[in-house]
Amino acid sequence: MKMARKTENTTASSSALLVGAFVFLLCSFLLATSTTAAKINVGGSLNWTFGFNYTDWALKSAPFFVNDSLMFKYDPPNSTTHAHSVYLLKDSRSLLACDLRKATLAGNVTQGTGEGFEFTLRKRKNYFFVCGELAGFHCSAGLMRFSVRPIKRRRG
Repeated sequence: MKMARKTENTTASSSALLVGAFVFLLCSFLLATSTTAAKINVGGSLNWTFGFNYTDWALKSAPFFVNDSLMFKYDPPNSTTHAHSVYLLKDSRSLLACDLRKATLAGNVTQGTGEGFEFTLRKRKNYFFVCGELAGFHCSAGLMRFSVRPIKRRRG
């Protein structure tokens, strides 16, 4: 019986060590990721393109943090592709209506080519992004719109 109890204690100690090591590694990972600003490619490997649901992408990619950068990459305009751009809208109503009247150009049709361009989320506020090409058609019919609200990064 003493031998069985000793084996149980050794197994319990080994399990506790493994759990402790896992918790330590998880906390280290979370601390490292929570203190470093990220560069996030909008649309993932598909980049900024017509027909992709960016609202869904933003929901699945959240959370975004203050000082994270959104990387917008898109093909240059040519005879086989449509031009793309990035506009920043003032509010959610403009986003839903794809209303570009008070929009600010963040990236023109050539800025997203090659390595693309970077937009840094500097404040804790709502950001509303759309493609402004074809008078907002890419926004409304092509789903090229999304919003993000970065949150404050926790300090370790």
